[in-house]
Amino acid sequence: MSDPKAVPAGDRARVSVSVAVPPAAAFRIFSEDIDQWWRRGLKYRVVDGRRGMLHLEPRVGGRLFESVERDGQTTVIETGRVTVWQPPARLSFEWRAVNFEGDEVTHVEVTFAKTSSGTLVTVTHSGFGKLRPDHPVRHGRDAAAFVREMGMWWGGLMTSLREHCQRDDAAREGTDP
Repeated sequence: MSDPKAVPAGDRARVSVSVAVPPAAAFRIFSEDIDQWWRRGLKYRVVDGRRGMLHLEPRVGGRLFESVERDGQTTVIETGRVTVWQPPARLSFEWRAVNFEGDEVTHVEVTFAKTSSGTLVTVTHSGFGKLRPDHPVRHGRDAAAFVREMGMWWGGLMTSLREHCQRDDAAREGTDP
């Protein structure tokens, strides 16, 4: 998604959070530590509990996926593919829920902007308008309610990212957050 203005109104959820680390650290934490800060449970992951591990491969074409170990077998559930990889400023990826079919896909763009106190991380998730109104991912909600819920969902994740950045920064400095 190169031009956020090209996304129809009501078709995107946008959430920003300030983190007290520089953009390069915020980008690294977002991408490399994704399994540590991304919330657990079926609301946020394919697998409940601590059995799954979330990975983001650091390159265009890289996968966003969850790997699950069961009975000595590893299962990989791909959620998306990286479409833009521009550390430390921006990354984008396609997003597919487990109940998406065929070519159904949404798009997530994450930007990292330097501020006087660290970094403003902004997530824009769009493409919901292409999903049919009765799509199971919507859980029976109309478009406005669904986009609002997605904003809150990302808000929860960005809170976790902010908290993880605080712990990471404190650990590097040897202090308690």
